[in-house]
Amino acid sequence: MSFPWANEYKPAHPLMRWLDEKLPLPRFVYNAIGAGYPVPRNLSYWYNFGVLAGFCLVIQIVTGVVLAMHYAADSSVAFNSTEHIMRDVNWGWMLRYMHANGASAFFVVVYVHIFRGFLFGSYKAPREMIWLLGVVIFLLMMATAFMGYVLPWGQMSFWGAQVITGLFSAIPLVGDALHTWLLGGFAPGQAALNRFFSLHFLLPFVILGVVILHIWALHIPGSTNPTGVEVKNESDTVPFHPYYTAKDGFGLGVFLFFYCAVVFFMPNMLGHPDNYIPANPMQTPAHIVPEWYFWPFYAILRSFTSDFFFIPAKLMGVLAMFASILVWFFLPWLDTSPVRSTKYRPMLRKFIWFGLLPCVLILGYCGGSPAEEPYVMIAQIATVYYFLHFLVILPVVSSIERPEPLPFSITESVLGKDESAALSGGNA
Repeated sequence: MSFPWANEYKPAHPLMRWLDEKLPLPRFVYNAIGAGYPVPRNLSYWYNFGVLAGFCLVIQIVTGVVLAMHYAADSSVAFNSTEHIMRDVNWGWMLRYMHANGASAFFVVVYVHIFRGFLFGSYKAPREMIWLLGVVIFLLMMATAFMGYVLPWGQMSFWGAQVITGLFSAIPLVGDALHTWLLGGFAPGQAALNRFFSLHFLLPFVILGVVILHIWALHIPGSTNPTGVEVKNESDTVPFHPYYTAKDGFGLGVFLFFYCAVVFFMPNMLGHPDNYIPANPMQTPAHIVPEWYFWPFYAILRSFTSDFFFIPAKLMGVLAMFASILVWFFLPWLDTSPVRSTKYRPMLRKFIWFGLLPCVLILGYCGGSPAEEPYVMIAQIATVYYFLHFLVILPVVSSIERPEPLPFSITESVLGKDESAALSGGNA
C-alpha cells in the first residue's frame, strides 16, 4: 500500500545503509510489515488469522523437512519408518505430532480466514486477485494434505488413497487411464507412495510461493477492514508496527496455547484409530473417511446416490465436490452490492450466520458419519442449500437488499461523528 503520508525508510546505522543500497531487504521488510506500512486503524481480531496461517505454514515446512530425513517412502517399510520416528528418533514423536496436528491447525485458521472474507466482502474489487490467489492456496493445501494422509501407510491411508484417486475414474473416456496414471498401477502401492511423497514434499514450497504473491497482491490496494470503507486520509491508518505486530503477537500466543495443549495432551484426538494398523489391501475398514477438514466436501460427494439422466451419480458427486470450491472463484462477480461488509448488510449477514455457517457444519458432521440414512438425506438437503446460497441467494440479496448507511470514513466508525474527536484522532 502506498500512501503519501507513509514513513520512508532511512537507516541510521552505516552498515544498514550500505546493505539497503546493495540489497534493499531492510527497506522491503520495513515497507511490508513495519512502520512504513499503514493499515486501517479498526482491524479486529478477525484479521489475525492470516498471520496465523503463515505461521502454520512455517511449522509444516520446518517439521516436514526434518521428518522427511527419517521417513522411508517404501510401501514395505513406510508404516515401520513412521513408528521408528515416533519411538527411536530424538524428539521424533513431538515433530510428528506437531506436523499432524499442525495440518489441522492450518485448516482451522484458514477456514476462519475464509469465513472472515465472506463476512467483510474481502473478495470484492479492487481485491479480486487477493481472493483468487487465496482460493488457489486452499486447493493446494487440500492436495498437499491428502497426499500427506497417505504417507503413514496405515489402513485409512491406503483405503483413503484408493477411494479418492478412484474418483478420477468417473471422468468419461479418460477416467480409468487417469486413475491408473495417478497411482502408477491399478491399486495404491510403491509407485503411488513415491509419487505422493514427492508431491507432498514439493507442494508446501509451491504454497509458499503463492502466499508471497498473495501478500504482494494485498499490498497493492491495502487491507480491507470491518466497515468495508476505503482509507481516505492519514487519520484512518496506523503503522503496522507496533500496533498490529503487538496484536498479532497476542493472537499468536492464544493460538500456541491451544496448539500446544493438543500436541502434548491430546495428540491423537483428530486421528483415526484405523490408521495405526498397517495397510492391508485384503481388509476394507468398516467406515472409510478422510481427515476431518475434508468432511464437508466428502458429504457433498456422497450426496449423489442415483444417476441424473445420462450422468452417473459418481460423476455428479465428483463435479459437485469440485464445484463447491470452484464457485468461490466467481464470488467477486456474483456479489454485485456496492457495499462490502455485512456489518452494513443485515440481510446477507443473517444468511451467512444462520444459513451458510450451519449448512457447512452440518455437511461436516454428515461427511464424518456413515454413508447411511438419515445422514445421506441431511447431506443432500445441506448440499442444495450450499449451492443455492452462492448461486441464487447471494446474487438476489445483493440486488434487492437496502444496506444501512456507511460511515464517512474509518475514523468516523471508530471515534464517532464528533468532529473534534475525529480531528484529535487524526493528530494523534
